Amino acid sequence: MQLGIINSAFQQVGVDTVTGLRHIARVGFDTVDIATEAMGISKAEVRLVARTTAALGLPVVSLPVCALGLVDFNAPVRAFHRRRVQAFLDLAHTWGARNVLLVLGEYVWQREVIPAAAQWAWGIEACRRLGDYADRRGLDIALELEPFRLSLLNRAATMIRFVDECAHPRVRANIDISHLVLSDTGPAEVARFKGKAIHVHLSDCDGKVHGDLPPGRGVVKFLPYLQAIKELNIPGVVSVELEYSPEPDKIFAWVEEAYRESAKLMELAGLRRAKTRRRAGA
Repeated sequence: MQLGIINSAFQQVGVDTVTGLRHIARVGFDTVDIATEAMGISKAEVRLVARTTAALGLPVVSLPVCALGLVDFNAPVRAFHRRRVQAFLDLAHTWGARNVLLVLGEYVWQREVIPAAAQWAWGIEACRRLGDYADRRGLDIALELEPFRLSLLNRAATMIRFVDECAHPRVRANIDISHLVLSDTGPAEVARFKGKAIHVHLSDCDGKVHGDLPPGRGVVKFLPYLQAIKELNIPGVVSVELEYSPEPDKIFAWVEEAYRESAKLMELAGLRRAKTRRRAGA
């Protein structure tokens, strides 16, 4: 598998697109996932990302999007969010990406007013329709497991059930290692994702709350998970996810640290060979 990173690590601390992409390529990442807003991005920014990633030899693999309204109880809200995800799929196609990583929403009002089964069904309907749209673009949708009590997809079992019920060849799962830890999902359960997962996120946490830290700064024991992921034979990418750094002024060092530790872990697991650091310029 290749090693990538989501560029939100830089975006969230105000580092411009080109500077962030150049640093990502310089430290040695193979690929990048682009965090943006497809319904608001300018044509100039679209061209800039395409030109810069091509010059750096840094393929865009995935575009993450949180579309919580796909399971809203109001039909117009669900329709808007389908159009929004379609815009992400169009943008992913423009950049030659492989997938859009989709975060579904949560059960509202503690599952006490709107029937949970109705929200589940709206999620299935949305993903089937978006899967059809993705297929026309030659893309996949990778669903994110969110380890929160009311998230629609909050455990391995619910993710697998959802993918099976959706039954769409373009709709699969993303494996987020720290999210598995936070949902009390051990490495042995990774085997259940065989044939159902297409993308991987890697970050550390304290084992209690969502963290998205560089590997080694938390408690996650990565090797058993990475070895289990290797057995899945996913022809995809492991993308480092660093969100809302508590030390924004150190983000360049954080990204370098995350690359170094992630690459080491992947090499130990036999998921990626060591590579020579390249010089990058656009």
